[in-house]
Amino acid sequence: MPVRSSRGHHHAHRSGLKICLPGRVFKRKSERVDGQADPLEMDLEDSLCSALLVADKELANVVHEVGEISQALRVHAKNTPAMRVAIHPAAWGAVRDMILERELRYLALTDDLTCLYNRRGFFASATQQLKLARRNTQNLLLLFCDVDNLKQINDSHGHREGDLALVRTADALEAAFRDSDILARLGGDEFAVLALEASSQDEGAILHRLENALKKASADEHRYELSLSIGVARFDPKQAVPLGDLMEQADRAMYDQKRKRAGHLLSNR
Repeated sequence: MPVRSSRGHHHAHRSGLKICLPGRVFKRKSERVDGQADPLEMDLEDSLCSALLVADKELANVVHEVGEISQALRVHAKNTPAMRVAIHPAAWGAVRDMILERELRYLALTDDLTCLYNRRGFFASATQQLKLARRNTQNLLLLFCDVDNLKQINDSHGHREGDLALVRTADALEAAFRDSDILARLGGDEFAVLALEASSQDEGAILHRLENALKKASADEHRYELSLSIGVARFDPKQAVPLGDLMEQADRAMYDQKRKRAGHLLSNR
């Protein structure tokens, strides 16, 4: 089961669907006392390796500090086994609580199907990014995306296939955008992206790259064509608007594209 990391989490694909795992597993070697592995320490290390799914600097620092404390106690304590037993429950309990808190926070902000941000996570991250962009006078692009014909895919091929279409869309978005860009599934067939606009990251280049990524993500699917309706709004730090207003602009642009596409299809019949 291949696992790849992206934007601070792991995607484990199983039968085409994703399993979201926060972070990556930290493996630490069991330390030995008097040349022999302590069974208690092996159990603790095994539990730690299984539990440390959250990989960030703060947590790594906590684990490092706990290791330093344990090592100091082994060197200086007269009754080393007793001191180890005394320190481990408190230390590993603190690590466990941090892991639990971070995993709950991760789950609260993440879409469990695509492993992208959910609506709550997107608004929290995007709001902060807009503040930074305004402070640093950076232009941003907000893309509001709608998976075309998802209802028809569900009706014709089943909801599992509809879920796979959403997963493929998420894969395409991740391939088309940078790790620093904010990607989300807002719900249903709606996705959003907040991307830093740069000279090599203009609207035309982004849309072309996303179109190619969609083709690659759905290359094995021949029953239907995976496509997106996309609306784009630009954030100008000199004339900053709230995120909600920016979302409305992108939403209107997306529906304008849908109407133009529908009109074009009717005129060609």
